[in-house]
Parts: sequence; C-alpha cells; structure tokens
Amino acid sequence: VQLVESGGGLVQPGGSLRLSCGASGFAFSDYPLSWYFQAPGKVRERVARISSRGSTPYADSVKGRFTISRDNSKNTMYLQMISLKPEDTAQYYCHVRWQGNDYWGQGTQVTVSS
Repeated sequence: VQLVESGGGLVQPGGSLRLSCGASGFAFSDYPLSWYFQAPGKVRERVARISSRGSTPYADSVKGRFTISRDNSKNTMYLQMISLKPEDTAQYYCHVRWQGNDYWGQGTQVTVSS
C-alpha cells in the first residue's frame, strides 16, 4: 500500500489549495480514505473521511471551507481548501485502513501566511 500526497505549499490568508492523494497497492474504490492534519505540537486530527457512498462530517474548524472528494478511476483522493486561514497551517496526511493496518502518506505541508 502506498499513499502519496501532493499540492501543499505557501498561500496567503484567504487563498486556496487543492491537495491530492494518489494511492496504490489495494482496491481503491472499495475502501474509505481520510484526510488528517497535524499542526506543530498538536495531535493529528481528521479533516474528513470519504467512502464510495459519501463523506463523513468535517472537522468543525474547516466546515464550509474544505471539500473532500475522490476519483476512483484515477485512484486519487482530493481535498479542496478555500478561504484558508493561518490556523490551517499544518502537515496534511491521507490515510487508509487496509486489512487491519493503518497506512499513511508522507504528508504535504500547507502554510498559510502573509
């Protein structure tokens, strides 16, 4: 199982980014995937989870600003982020639980700063 995040970077407050998570090594369409974020010195927190049937509620801090989606034909999950705030600064990870084990990508850094 391999998960590879991309799309992070430095953006000004109010800006937008779209993160991608490319996956391989498992039947992508059969499994829910999640985005997590972890700010320095804080615990890793789930942003949202998405299965083939839809997504779970978003973390309160990102509701209305972030949208999780997936393209099963491309084995890719996305996180569209708008109206970014400095407090969104974090390392963002994608996650899948496959055959009882947790798999994480290496993460992509999002920094929101003027």
